Amino acid sequence: MTVTIIAAQKVETAVEAADVLGETPLWCDRSGRLWWVDIERQLHQSFDPATGAHQASRYDCRFLGSQALTSDGSHILAHDLSLRRREAASGLLSHFCDVEYGLDNRLNDGRVDARGRLWIGTMDNHLQRPSGSLYRVEGNGTVTRIFGDVIVSNGIAFSPDNRTLYFTDTRRYRTWQFDFDIDDGTIRNRRVLADYTASGERPDGACVDTEGGLWTAFFSGGRVARYRPDGRIDTVIPMPVTNPTCVCFGGSDLRTMYVSSARKFLDHQQLSREPQAGHLLAVHGIAQGLPEHRFSNNLPG
Repeated sequence: MTVTIIAAQKVETAVEAADVLGETPLWCDRSGRLWWVDIERQLHQSFDPATGAHQASRYDCRFLGSQALTSDGSHILAHDLSLRRREAASGLLSHFCDVEYGLDNRLNDGRVDARGRLWIGTMDNHLQRPSGSLYRVEGNGTVTRIFGDVIVSNGIAFSPDNRTLYFTDTRRYRTWQFDFDIDDGTIRNRRVLADYTASGERPDGACVDTEGGLWTAFFSGGRVARYRPDGRIDTVIPMPVTNPTCVCFGGSDLRTMYVSSARKFLDHQQLSREPQAGHLLAVHGIAQGLPEHRFSNNLPG
């Protein structure tokens, strides 16, 4: 099968963010803004492509792990091991629920399914121990542990037909797929989609397009790749940064791919060679994405 290589010149800088660890870009069709976080600077950020406006709010936590849109217009933010609700108008936070207790972990990647449930994982703060888990969080704050033995949770995404859940453990160098029951929110039949244990490559954040392709960023791998549902790669986008972290589709037609990135782990020489490291990047017109699902409006307050 022929693999399409997208010219590196098509990758643009959308925002000169200089994030230490940019992550979880999500397009909000209501506000017409792209939202993302810098995990290690505890920043919740937004970008309006119509005006070029970039805004950022800093919160008091050790790690701002990820985010989700909600049906009432607020955001759910992952603060260390708890979820907080960010009011749309004021930006003020309120506690929503605790996901884990007492472990040297933090919340990481998450995504909302078509029924408004948040699937979110935890990871070991030392990137070595299998102390993390995948959880399902309901709109009433009920937290259900799905499975454990995870080092770094990542790449959570759902197929367009809502029959498949994708999940990556970046430090096990694998991406899996599961049969997903949208009605009762369960998964089964775990199987490997991609295995990089031999090379040590690190698949990171992901999203799907309208045709069911899974786009994955490779941390420390300098590229984004598209998997067909059968696991074969058919498109690769070389990135001008070593550490792309996550991808999403945005814009009014959902045809712009936004890629968050990180300066983390790069030394001064590498940073001097990569002026776009940590920036929010954009690639136009390579595929069309799907609207993000929103967390249930069954929220307190």
